[in-house]
Amino acid sequence: MNRRTALRHLATCAAALAATTPLSAGADAFAGDANLLAAPWAAWKAAYLTEEGRVVDGLQDGASHSESQGYGLALAALFGDDAAFDSIFAWTEQNLAIRGDALLAWRWLPRGAGTVPDRNNASDGDLFYAWALVLRGTRDAAPAMIARAGAIARDLVATCVRPAPDGSGRLLFIPAAQGFDTDGAFVLNPSYYMPRAMRDVARATGASDLAVAAADGEALIGDLARAGLTPDWVKVQPGGMVIPGDRPDRSGYEAIRVPLFLLWSGSTRHPAIVRQAQAYQRANATERIATGDHVTVFDRVSGDVVETSRHVGYGAVAALITCAASRDRGAPIAVFRTDDQAYYPATLHLMALVAQITGAPECMPI
Repeated sequence: MNRRTALRHLATCAAALAATTPLSAGADAFAGDANLLAAPWAAWKAAYLTEEGRVVDGLQDGASHSESQGYGLALAALFGDDAAFDSIFAWTEQNLAIRGDALLAWRWLPRGAGTVPDRNNASDGDLFYAWALVLRGTRDAAPAMIARAGAIARDLVATCVRPAPDGSGRLLFIPAAQGFDTDGAFVLNPSYYMPRAMRDVARATGASDLAVAAADGEALIGDLARAGLTPDWVKVQPGGMVIPGDRPDRSGYEAIRVPLFLLWSGSTRHPAIVRQAQAYQRANATERIATGDHVTVFDRVSGDVVETSRHVGYGAVAALITCAASRDRGAPIAVFRTDDQAYYPATLHLMALVAQITGAPECMPI
């Protein structure tokens, strides 16, 4: 890293940390008996959280992964549900915190000889897990939780934050410690960037490169949005960004999180949000989508609909993003339910409700 790049990173880090909203921002909406999402949270726990603290992804053979545990722990921290937090934390520490560093193994299977067949990590799961520890540790003035978050943050920076090879001077947030760097290039999943979480963790732990990577990630996703919808996967190589040859050029189940996390992070006018909202609006106007179906996969360049789902969580994200981009009053976000949707869309649905309250109050469900 040359001197000019280093100075830019220092300036970016200082600005990012200074601009980060307080960790307690929006917390009043979820405090105790005043929790506006108490009923959806209770339904989510009943459907996907076991008594011992395992968040179950039924569509993935009943597996649990660092993503599901991190999401669950962060939601428990946001909602002040200490009992759920403690059970999720205990199970995760016992079953996934088994690597030689502070990160989590990415998946646990409920059957078979190898309960954890692969000890590689998933950086988004680690990020949400550390964020949850920061939220709870800050609230309770609990140094042990901040210290655990700090260890995760340091190892995330050491293994998953890398200089971009394209000459941009950006820091990349790669998906895992192994398997995503080849021939001087890095494969990224843009949905692994959650800028608010990255900045909060950086502020609390001193892992400043996470804040730099958050700002650089928002800029990288902005570049992608100017060329089309955000792809599920992208390769950053010396000549620029391309779609990996072994993956379809789609914006789908992964990328749906990109505008949601940007909105949750306060970037309400980000180009990726605007682009995604335009795609939803075009699909609703021109595509023959059956009543009750929700777009899940777009062709990234044309914006044509490739796949839909009956799970209302995907529609909740679409309604929120469309409302936020158009600055309408009220969004047709469906009532939260778990009886007919799986863990992933239901979790996106609950996150969309959190993001609406904290980041887009004008988009109240109607």
